[in-house]
Amino acid sequence: MADLRRPVRILITGGTLDKVHDTRTEGLGFPMDGTSHLPEMLAVGRCYFPAAQRVLQKDSLDFTDEDRQAILTAAQAASEHSLVVTHGTGTMGQTARYLADHITDRTVVLTGAMRPFSLSSSDGEFNLGAAITAAQILPSGVYGAMNGRIFKASELNKNIDTGRFDG
Repeated sequence: MADLRRPVRILITGGTLDKVHDTRTEGLGFPMDGTSHLPEMLAVGRCYFPAAQRVLQKDSLDFTDEDRQAILTAAQAASEHSLVVTHGTGTMGQTARYLADHITDRTVVLTGAMRPFSLSSSDGEFNLGAAITAAQILPSGVYGAMNGRIFKASELNKNIDTGRFDG
């Protein structure tokens, strides 16, 4: 049996998973110091092996083709075969399909959260754990891991009425 414990690199791009409550605007935004919740999330899960790399820290609704190209460039430059991309849920499917058009030689799994990690009852840790596991065992291709399910890039779609990914 093949070793299923492949090295994993996590590419951080922002999204709800990394947002915090902004007391000035009373909305959600990113930490002013540019930090990510990812190290804390991995520590809570006692998951110490993935390498992490910050690519962007942006709301995915504001992503441009240049941002998607930056994610693609980072994915192609990674030495690891297994990659996880933290991403906002708003355009996760669009980015997955963009990456799928260009990546065939590694496994890439996008994931995110409907509720920020910094607030209670976030789905972020659950989705991140699923994505890390999926990246180690799935064949080459681009996928999404959300709500306890794995989706091919072509089927990764957020249902805004139900607040989940249904395919």
